Amino acid sequence: MESGAVFAGLHPNPQTHHHLLLGPLRSAIKILPPAFTERRLFSPQPLQLHKQSQFSSFSKFNDNNVNTLQVASPASNVAVESADIDWDNLGFGFRPTDYMYMMKCSQGESFIKGELQRFGNIELSPYSGVLNYGQGLFEGLKAYRKHDGKILLFRPEENALRLKMGAERMCMPCPTVEQFVEAVKATVLNNERWIPPPGKGSLYIRPLLMGSGAVLGLAPAPEYTFLIYVSPVGNYFKEGLAPINLIVETEMHRATPGGTGAVKTIGNYAGVLKAQSVAKAKGFSDVLYLDSTHKKYLEEVSSCNVFVVKGNVISTPAIKGTILPGITRKSIIDVARSRGFEVEERMVAVDELLDADEVFCTGTAVVVSPVGSITYLDKRVSYGSDGVGRVSQQLYSALTSLQTGLTEDKMGWITQL
Repeated sequence: MESGAVFAGLHPNPQTHHHLLLGPLRSAIKILPPAFTERRLFSPQPLQLHKQSQFSSFSKFNDNNVNTLQVASPASNVAVESADIDWDNLGFGFRPTDYMYMMKCSQGESFIKGELQRFGNIELSPYSGVLNYGQGLFEGLKAYRKHDGKILLFRPEENALRLKMGAERMCMPCPTVEQFVEAVKATVLNNERWIPPPGKGSLYIRPLLMGSGAVLGLAPAPEYTFLIYVSPVGNYFKEGLAPINLIVETEMHRATPGGTGAVKTIGNYAGVLKAQSVAKAKGFSDVLYLDSTHKKYLEEVSSCNVFVVKGNVISTPAIKGTILPGITRKSIIDVARSRGFEVEERMVAVDELLDADEVFCTGTAVVVSPVGSITYLDKRVSYGSDGVGRVSQQLYSALTSLQTGLTEDKMGWITQL
């Protein structure tokens, strides 16, 4: 349990238009009215924070769209207001929540002070670097609620380190690892009512780093914005832990050597939409990409890493500059090795799919997604009778049990709020 001040009771205070919340390390986080284009999302009544000795949830907003959910809080047995959502049919989609986090700095300087503000639209110059030249990165991670009411984050420092690596490649300043993690904690705690009940989903956390300053000529932007928003989510694929069907793309490529395939820049994802749309129109779930040089080695799915199982050996494409170093990928490799599997990170030929026992994908959104079939050059290969292989199921259960606090964290990966 963190020992800092808590977000305990947030109550209207008509005396001031600016107000403060305390972050996990007792640092003051200023709440400002956001630059909304839709004012309806902004509550003009400021909020006042009351301290407690440990973290707990905040009290009522003037919002009819809430229910009361009783949970055991580490600080006290308090009623946490749950958003009025059908948690059993959550799906993976965007839902506006209460707060977002924002921090800015100029080129050549460092990020210093962040602000929490009501969630809503942001203002960007038409000349901004992110709009004109795609100078932007994003991350993705999740918060889970345990049965005892505690909130868990999974390896947030890994996301911070990956963002730092990407920022260097994209010529952007970046928050420190500590700033990143503390900003994530503050954003999660101030959106606590949107965290699904145990077993119903998670709170998806989306940090963004972008060139928000105006620039016309091709150059790094003069100003940068670090932003975090959240949304409650269910399964990424509507099938849940059910087999997905992939098609191998032979013409278009996700990344090239020397490019930006190894960092989580926004342009990497826009580039896969065409092939993905064509595949989905044909009834496939997603696309599996090959390397752009030899056109015969596996790289990754649109937004997931891929693994091939043969006997006790699990193979996955090596990180070599064109493949994103997934945090779930890294975690699955460690979990698999701890359970006696031999894991190889190497060049995996597409022909190996024809003889594989199982294939599965990994990613923050999907965690582990078993592959039921892969189509390559009009040849369809199916895996298992129901598509959910023994290894896929075992690794999915092991990792999700750790992420949600059902098993002991022997890896030291969980941050508890």
